[in-house]
This record gives sequence, C-alpha cells and structure tokens, in this order.
Amino acid sequence: MKAVYVQKGDSIDFTPAVDVAAGDVAVIGDKTLGIAKLDIKAGELGALSLVGVFDMPKETGSGTALATGINVFWDEANQVVVPDANGGSNVQIGRTIVAAGDDDAIARVRLRQ
Repeated sequence: MKAVYVQKGDSIDFTPAVDVAAGDVAVIGDKTLGIAKLDIKAGELGALSLVGVFDMPKETGSGTALATGINVFWDEANQVVVPDANGGSNVQIGRTIVAAGDDDAIARVRLRQ
C-alpha cells in the first residue's frame, strides 16, 4: 500500500475525554499537542490547531524571561509555557517569536510539531 493523502494537517480531528474550551492546549499521547479552535464537549469530535502563532500564558517573576527565537515547552501541570523540558515531562510546543520579560504573563509562540 502507498500513502494516501487525508488532509492538509494544519489541524486534526480530536475527540476529548473531558470538555475542552477554545484556546485550551490538548496533549495527544505524550509528544503531540494542539490548541482547540472552539469549545469541544467530551466525547464529541472537534479540531485542534497544529500550526499558527498564539499568545500563551507564561510564568512570571525573576528568571522567567524568554528570549526571541528559543524553543519553548508546555508545562501541562501549571498550564504555562516554559523554557525547558523538565526531564521530558514538558512537551515542546514551538518557538517564541517575541521576547517576553520576567513580568510578562504572555509568550507569543509559533507552534511547531
């Protein structure tokens, strides 16, 4: 069998086990994540964005600044973008496209799979 084209891949179908709100980050398996385009009810089919630029929450306080162009990761437990994989428990989400200072609560991230 040869590969058969299914879809462009900018977004993928997703059926969550629990309700997901628009803008929520959903981790699929242990290495793939996407962002819900719209609210998705548990057990219902929806879509996750796999590409694009998003403003996402980040930690604040001393030492939490993020430089432009660095790889960033999703800390699922705290629901924030962080600059490290934390021993593999955080999933890479993309790269920053704008610097974010210690006091900034938002990181602008280009998703990357």
